[in-house]
Amino acid sequence: MEQAQEIERSIIKKYRKEIWCKFTKAIRDYELIQENDKIMICISGGKDSFLMAKCFQEIKKHGKLHFEAKFVVMNPGYTNEHLNLIINNSKTLGVPIEVFNSDIFPSLDVMNAKSPCYMCARIRRGHLYNKAQELGCNKIALGHHFDDVIETNLLSMLYGAEIKTMMPKLHSENFQGLELIRPMYYIKEHDIVAWSKYNNLTFLNCACKMTKENIDEEKSKRKEIKKLIDDLRKVNPYIEYNIFKSMENINLTQILGYKKDNYKYYFLDDYNDHD
Repeated sequence: MEQAQEIERSIIKKYRKEIWCKFTKAIRDYELIQENDKIMICISGGKDSFLMAKCFQEIKKHGKLHFEAKFVVMNPGYTNEHLNLIINNSKTLGVPIEVFNSDIFPSLDVMNAKSPCYMCARIRRGHLYNKAQELGCNKIALGHHFDDVIETNLLSMLYGAEIKTMMPKLHSENFQGLELIRPMYYIKEHDIVAWSKYNNLTFLNCACKMTKENIDEEKSKRKEIKKLIDDLRKVNPYIEYNIFKSMENINLTQILGYKKDNYKYYFLDDYNDHD
């Protein structure tokens, strides 16, 4: 328990600027938590989601809002070794987890999907929403961080031919009354890595055998985007911030078109109205 307290102090003290302040800022800026929320904290076993869990514990202790937190681990078919690592980390960190099984990995093996990471994410999301409803939660929290956001921005532009970002929160289309939130939105990955190394913690990386045996297309593209950002950073140290801010600084008078719901606007639709 003493180690868990030291880990908690490192979030509030040593990494206050890099982690704690950014966590609380995202919650304030995007209004991620409301009074009497019941939030399911989704823990994959990796560094991001475990840090998120600790931050939720801290804000519950020190924050002004009253809310309930459920710390949940979905087991998609981990080996005993991987599952034990998650359970042992939860004990070290002092996070009271509930594990439930979904058997996603065997299903992906049968499907022989070309992009197993994409399919896994979609199937996982459905299981998580179902579990949240079972627990009576109105929100689920995922551990996506700042780097995930800006990489998604560029992936959408360069490979999806659209401008689209990873939102800090969104309503579920298929599960009424459920909302997804991303409170790690401002936190940079290298600070999460630094925090885990400082506390001598070892977390689970992707444990899916399919991504070990095959190079998943989505993962390959994301690695490519990571390298692109690294290269651009050498030329412009503000490149990450600029990519991030571009998603809230879109000038609608200087774009060819946009989509909203079922409506598609093209700039020629009212171009002659200015004559």
